[in-house]
Formats: sequence, structure tokens, C-alpha cells
Amino acid sequence: MNSSEMSTGNLSQTYRLASEMFNALFAEIGKVIVGQQEYVEQMIIAMLCNGHALVESNPGLGKTLTISTIAKVMDLRFSRIQCTPDLMPADITGTNIIEEHGGVKSFKFQAGPIFANIVLADEINRASPKTQSAMLEAMQEKQITVANDTYLLDKPFFILATQNPIEMEGTFPLPEAQLDRFLLKILLDYPTFEQELTIVDRYTKMDIPQVRKIMNKSTLLDLQKLTTEVPISDQLKFRAVKIVLATRQNSEQIEYGASPRASIGLILTAKARALIKGRNYVSEEDIDAMAYPILRHRLGLSFESERRGITADQMIKGILAQVK
Repeated sequence: MNSSEMSTGNLSQTYRLASEMFNALFAEIGKVIVGQQEYVEQMIIAMLCNGHALVESNPGLGKTLTISTIAKVMDLRFSRIQCTPDLMPADITGTNIIEEHGGVKSFKFQAGPIFANIVLADEINRASPKTQSAMLEAMQEKQITVANDTYLLDKPFFILATQNPIEMEGTFPLPEAQLDRFLLKILLDYPTFEQELTIVDRYTKMDIPQVRKIMNKSTLLDLQKLTTEVPISDQLKFRAVKIVLATRQNSEQIEYGASPRASIGLILTAKARALIKGRNYVSEEDIDAMAYPILRHRLGLSFESERRGITADQMIKGILAQVK
């Protein structure tokens, strides 16, 4: 499916073509990535919603391979930033350099790795707060400012940031304001025995799996527009907002709840999930499934909850059961 087919076909045909494209997309990614269906699906959902994702996982689970494979399949420019304590904002955004031509000196802007369609910020919590803040403008405004000059970023633009939950020494935890700018927080777990056996078998051979292009940036932009047009009933819309409101009403277990940005994200990602699943409507299952990655980084658990070992996901599960 290409951009013209989506714009000229009728609505039912457009949804059918979109479903076929997603099936082909996941099949192609599956040539390289074993398992991790939910992880890949949620990254695609974030991209369809023009948002960013934060991934928390242990090292060695293929995060870089997964996101670079998605970039290849979507024909998008990919860059990777390894975050370290000495990383400077200019290392991300770029800087002005002096050039000399015919005895005349002038400044020329040299773009940094942020100028890509998909940017992997690896171990973002190892970067200093000053460097972390350099990403805020890019994430929210889709532009960066260097020496009073503003440069627009290419569309689509997606940041996947990772952090390691088992090694926190020497890190700078992300402030709540920056966490809220991530549409989703995705948890990635170890593969099953069968999946790891397949990984070992696949990557101990000479032949490295190759993927082909399934879509381009123009088609992705059209799919982003189609995502916003997926119908949702008022009943489900009310439920989504009630779920977010419930996070602000339990002061004993939750110190602070989610902002209205979470309500917008919950409804929008539910639409994207429905589209990926081949439906032209949002179901209650979509709302429940997306509540976890939407809310888990937006809840501030109280001291009592943390003392009792209650996790954000357990709290969200309880809220979903209460809100009808």
C-alpha cells in the first residue's frame, strides 16, 4: 500500500490495506527479531501516535537491533546516541563550526544525531540533566535551537530512550516533566526458553537475516492521520478519562496521578492498537491494554505503597477493575 492508495480508496478498503501492511511489517521484522511481539507492537503504536517511548529492560535484549530493523523496514533514517555523564547538549543537537573559503571565515551548522527520523537514546538516565533537557525541545516541538537559530526536524520524528533498571549508580533519574513527554513506558522481559533457542540458532550462523522495505515515511505520515480518524464510542471515551481521573483520587496509595496528557494518549494509542489489530473501531480491550504503558511512568506511588512493594502495574490493574 502506498500513499495514493490510502487517499483514493474508500474507508473500508483503506482499513483493509492498512491491516495487510501491518501484517507484512510484523512478518518482516520477525525475520530478525524473535518474540517481543508486544514490545514491537507498542513501539509502532507510539510512532503511529507521533509520540516517543521509554523502554526499561536489562542489557542484551536486542533493543538496538529491534529499533534499527524497524527503521530499515520503514525506510527511515536511524541514529543512535550512547548517553554518558560527559555527553554535552551539542553532542546531540549539533553545533556551529568555522569554515574558511578564499580567506573569508563563516559559521556553518553541523547537524548532530538528533537529525534523524528514529533516534535511539541508549541509557538516557546516564546523561546529565542539562543534556537530558536538550532533548525536551526536540521531543515536544520537533525542532532544536542552536545559537538563536531554530532548525526543524524531519517528519516523522521518534525517540526511543532506554534505561537499565538494575544498575542505578551514577545515573540521573528523569524528572517527572520529562517522563510525561514520553507517550509510553515499555517493559521488556527476557525471552522464553524456546525463543532463546531460536535466537541462538539464528545468530550462530554465517547468514544474517535481511529485511526489505515495507513502507516509506510518506505512508507512515498517512497512517498517523488515519489513526486519529479511527472511531471510538462516547462510552469508551468516558471510561478512558475516568481511568486517568482515578489515578488522582487515591491519595493514600498514589502521591500524584496522571495529567490530561495521559487521557489524550490513552485514547489515541487505543485507536492505533485497533488499527494494527485490523479493526476500524476501538474496543474495551484496546483501552485496558494501553493503560499500562500510558500510566506506569505517570504515577507517583506513595511511601506506603512502595514500602508494601506495590508496583505501578498492580495499581493500574486495580484501577481498571474498579472503573466500569
